[in-house]
Amino acid sequence: MTIETIGQTARHEASGVADPYAVLSRLEAPCYVVEGSDGIVLTNEVPGPSARILTVAAPLPPNRLGSSDFRTAHRVGYAYMSGAMAGGIASADLVIAMARAGCLGSFGAAGLSVDRVDAALTRFAAEIPGLPYCVNLIHSPQEPAMETALVELLLRRGVDCVEASAFMDLTPALVRYRVAGLTRGPDGRTRIGNRVIAKVSRAEVAARFLHPAPEPILAQLLSSGVISSEQAELAATVPMADDITVEADSGGHTDRRPLSVILPAIAAQRDAVQAQRRYPGRVRVGAAGGLGTPAAVAAAFALGAEYVVTGSVNQSCAESGTSDAARKLLRAAQVSDCEMAPASDMFELGVDVQVLKRGTMFAMRAKHLYSLYRGYDGIDALPDAERTKLEQQILRRPVEDVWADVVAHFQARDPAQVERATGDAKRAMALIFRWYLGLASRWASSGEADRVADYQIWCGPSMGAFNEWAAGTYLEHDRRAGDVARQLLQGAAYGARINQLALLGVGLPAHLRHYRPVAPIIAEVV
Repeated sequence: MTIETIGQTARHEASGVADPYAVLSRLEAPCYVVEGSDGIVLTNEVPGPSARILTVAAPLPPNRLGSSDFRTAHRVGYAYMSGAMAGGIASADLVIAMARAGCLGSFGAAGLSVDRVDAALTRFAAEIPGLPYCVNLIHSPQEPAMETALVELLLRRGVDCVEASAFMDLTPALVRYRVAGLTRGPDGRTRIGNRVIAKVSRAEVAARFLHPAPEPILAQLLSSGVISSEQAELAATVPMADDITVEADSGGHTDRRPLSVILPAIAAQRDAVQAQRRYPGRVRVGAAGGLGTPAAVAAAFALGAEYVVTGSVNQSCAESGTSDAARKLLRAAQVSDCEMAPASDMFELGVDVQVLKRGTMFAMRAKHLYSLYRGYDGIDALPDAERTKLEQQILRRPVEDVWADVVAHFQARDPAQVERATGDAKRAMALIFRWYLGLASRWASSGEADRVADYQIWCGPSMGAFNEWAAGTYLEHDRRAGDVARQLLQGAAYGARINQLALLGVGLPAHLRHYRPVAPIIAEVV
């Protein structure tokens, strides 16, 4: 049935019939489609005997979206997570806001010193005691010492959940974190103390997290004394991850794969491994990448996602650890304003990240640096014109001064980096170029006024989609992470209700098919 007359507010107000948009928006109540003396109308109340019920859509409040297991395991009210953004862009303020909104927030520890991460953990203990959060553990193939140091901090501070990202293979540090939290319960079953949410975009990487920890790494950890023999034994009974986030076209590290393809594929892979291993608890599969509107979030849940993870949209919120200048660029972004550029942390491997191209020249300049790295054996091998362009337009400093900064940085952070570059001109060139790539994200997050053209802002197309959806509403200028999360969930549940009615044969006019954020759902928490 197509109901084109529903939604004519003046007509319904005159007849005393409820506004159909208000009826549809009461997601905690059923929505009856009723035929009576006023024609076909929508109502949340059980109709009287004179009316004929044509169909009914069941209640669908936002806290029913996704997996109840996810909500229970992570002690959250909603199957919603804000993903980590490196360099503290996913800030302590953002994580705290998400926890208070009933969602899970991941602190962007990548690229931060251990002391800065420790300070954030102290804030969490003081400001959100008992509320959930997690910390990002990023694969650092060029700086394994930093990965190890972070894991040691997390274990020492009792952090019970990490978001593992950018891993191409399992590392001793990650396995140590997982296995160090395993104990045997009174019933003999393995208890998992340290939860891992793995972000992946490839089946071969998902497989590593769906299976138990590799025996060679366990043997290495056991021989070094950082895990017990019982923990090594228990490790064979559990997968490496509790949750696998399937990452589609996201900001930062991404393969830009379509969610509609990879989510069902990895969910099926999970089911096959579960049938083989018969774990007591099934690994949950969630969705990330491209989730910037209620329609996208609803689509992810419809595909079978057990939870959703947002990223780019949170960077434009007040609590993110970036600058107002970067937020202004993000809020002006359109769907097509993204581009791939070389990644600082995996520069030598040729790995790219997705960044904002509108208002910045970073992507173009970063690609040029990588072409120089591929084409020449070191800085001294560069043609004079290229070296002049490098120093005057990109680095804006003599190469010798940049190298001095590189040495000072790594002597304090990871001295082995400088040692390996000594006598290796190509490696030294890579470190100099990584100096620019690394600082470009810091210039953006700190709002360095004379470096706007070099801002590296990790961003996916969902940012532009969110901006289009928020245009003309209060969210165009007032964005707070907890409220954005709740609005996206509310809109996703509304959209799911519309789709449910469509499957029941109820066609609604266009102005009723879209959720409108008219006022904040949750106020700012001071």
